[in-house]
Amino acid sequence: MTDKIGDDDKRAINSLPMAVLNAIQNPVILVDEKGFVTFANWEAEAFFGASANYLARHDISAFIPFGSPLLTLIEQVRERRAAVNEYRVDLSSPRLGADKLVDLYVAPVLSEPGSVVIVFQERSMADKIDRQLTHRAAARSVTGLASMLAHEIKNPLSGIRGAAQLLETSVNDDDRALTRLICDETDRIVSLVDRMEVFSDERPVDRHPVNIHSVLDHVKAIAKAGFARKIRITENYDPSLPPVYANRDQLIQVFLNLIKNAAEAVADKPDGEIQLTTAYRPGIRLSVAGTREKISLPLEFCVHDNGPGVPADLLPHLFDPFITTKTNGSGLGLALVAKIIGGHGGIVECDSQSSRTTFRVLMPASKGPTAEDSEPPTIIKGQSR
Repeated sequence: MTDKIGDDDKRAINSLPMAVLNAIQNPVILVDEKGFVTFANWEAEAFFGASANYLARHDISAFIPFGSPLLTLIEQVRERRAAVNEYRVDLSSPRLGADKLVDLYVAPVLSEPGSVVIVFQERSMADKIDRQLTHRAAARSVTGLASMLAHEIKNPLSGIRGAAQLLETSVNDDDRALTRLICDETDRIVSLVDRMEVFSDERPVDRHPVNIHSVLDHVKAIAKAGFARKIRITENYDPSLPPVYANRDQLIQVFLNLIKNAAEAVADKPDGEIQLTTAYRPGIRLSVAGTREKISLPLEFCVHDNGPGVPADLLPHLFDPFITTKTNGSGLGLALVAKIIGGHGGIVECDSQSSRTTFRVLMPASKGPTAEDSEPPTIIKGQSR
């Protein structure tokens, strides 16, 4: 006797592929032999700004720019009955928005002649990962340079400074100014080398579950007591955010650098403002530096400012060492930020336009209790919660 499959079983069987496709964080659509969109997952609905039912009533050509290479790819796949990959396809349009650069995977559905599946990979995230790997490579270059400088420069500088101090006791007042200049300049070079030595520290990072809001409040208190005393700082936090798996001291260093940069950007504006935000953004995964482990990066921490923005030609190189727009800057602050966040397996990015610059940090969550839950709270004078 053959068991019959009931309606509930059929619905369960049909719902499983739907659940899988909707769980994919890339837009996926099915185009039939007539060019109509017969299926779209949730990400595709968001990508095209239309419901699956609306998409199903229209040809794919109604949603993409006229003459798009995607139409040619669909025809190629139908003719060859083989999958095709195409990279960096521009789908920018008034409907889809500006800067819609995507990678495409188009494959035939052999059980449905003429139908093809299209997967869209937005280049913004791919480029973020590429840039993050570039930042890590740049940090490794500075690591080697820092080790060389520490051994080959600091010792001779000590001798030069000592000689200048000896000369200072036996020269006249006019020449004493020159010996003082030698001492000051050698001190400045040693200070720069000391800052670069941070890059050569390759010890494993001691990480624990950390409450990011406690870190941001601590950094805000430091900023308001010093360099950001006259600047308005606001917060927009997600109170349900889980702890971040990180080193608390290093996070403080990261956000001090980011907030200090923001404060300097808005220092000349009477309405200058810095905003700190936190949010949960699932769907981003990245390899941890030095391991084969892949982790999710759902925690997003941002520092926004309404300053003039970063020059477009500088933006792709902003986290490289020695890149700076400041007259007396060393260009190591953001490089150090990239090194620390990369060491945590995270991503740091900058989006900038006139009157709106955002430094965005994406990091892994922790499953354990926060470090603050097991330690007595630190009271910061003048801090308000």
